[in-house]
Amino acid sequence: MPAKKSASRKSTPKLRAVPGRAKSSSPVAGAPEPATVAQLISFAAERFAHAELWFGHGTDNAVDEAAELVFFAAGLRHDEAEEVYGQPLKAAQRTKALGLIERRIRERVPAAYLTHRMWFAGHEFYVDDRVLVPRSPIAELIQARFRPWIDPGKVRRILDIGTGSGCIAIASALEFPKAKVDAADLSPDALAVTRKNIERHAVQERVRAVKSDVFDALQDERYDVIVSNPPYVGDEELAGLPEEYRREPAMGLHGGRDGLDIVHRIIDQAAAHLQPHGILIVEVGNTEDVLVDARPRMPFTWLEFERGGGGVFLLTREQLVAKS
Repeated sequence: MPAKKSASRKSTPKLRAVPGRAKSSSPVAGAPEPATVAQLISFAAERFAHAELWFGHGTDNAVDEAAELVFFAAGLRHDEAEEVYGQPLKAAQRTKALGLIERRIRERVPAAYLTHRMWFAGHEFYVDDRVLVPRSPIAELIQARFRPWIDPGKVRRILDIGTGSGCIAIASALEFPKAKVDAADLSPDALAVTRKNIERHAVQERVRAVKSDVFDALQDERYDVIVSNPPYVGDEELAGLPEEYRREPAMGLHGGRDGLDIVHRIIDQAAAHLQPHGILIVEVGNTEDVLVDARPRMPFTWLEFERGGGGVFLLTREQLVAKS
């Protein structure tokens, strides 16, 4: 996994992936009757463009968003896309898809809250409006088994702070079948979704959902890897978020005045909960510059990702101890 060293800056800011919107407004009502999967996707994408929707909850454009809703409504798999684009739609499939398309436009709700599914690190997770929609680039680190930053063979305990849906914790457990994982969150509602996904992926023996305010309920625990995608949106940014993002729980987004309240707590306390060879990985998105300015002597390693995304730093326990 390539990295940028120390206080280098990003040219493109990232606000929990808020990439795109399109233009004007036109309802689904009175729509023609697309006969095939491809035609309905095209129709929906055009409606999304006219409705000026924002994307960034797993997709970054109108076509991909439309495809997810149509495939879900028709009971189709994305890996069979080329084979089914020309497939005629049954009346019930079309009706269901149009209903989802209309809700996406009218309610400005992320598609994942309509389908109750999102993929992360190659696995499907249940989601609803009690948790953020999974979209962190940390998925790429998990699939790389945190190499080259730690020897995967030494990873026996992992902590995910602010677990939400549990996607980071569960994907880590699936990638490290010998590891025990703690999935920590302060929200009881979020932990209910975490537990649902733990059961769905049959990792109850190795993944524990823990109600904890950062490390408060984990005082005697030590980990090889601590990973977190905490709230990191500041006051000003929170007030200006597109409606799709305001559908998500504010508790999962808002990180205080400058967005870094919880991030600073994690940095200050992580060393006491890491094994000597342990690493800390935290996503801070577009607050990277604010964090670097606040801690100019902290030797952050800013990670780069082949599949896009950024604002994720890595620190070793040794570095944390040296700067404490």
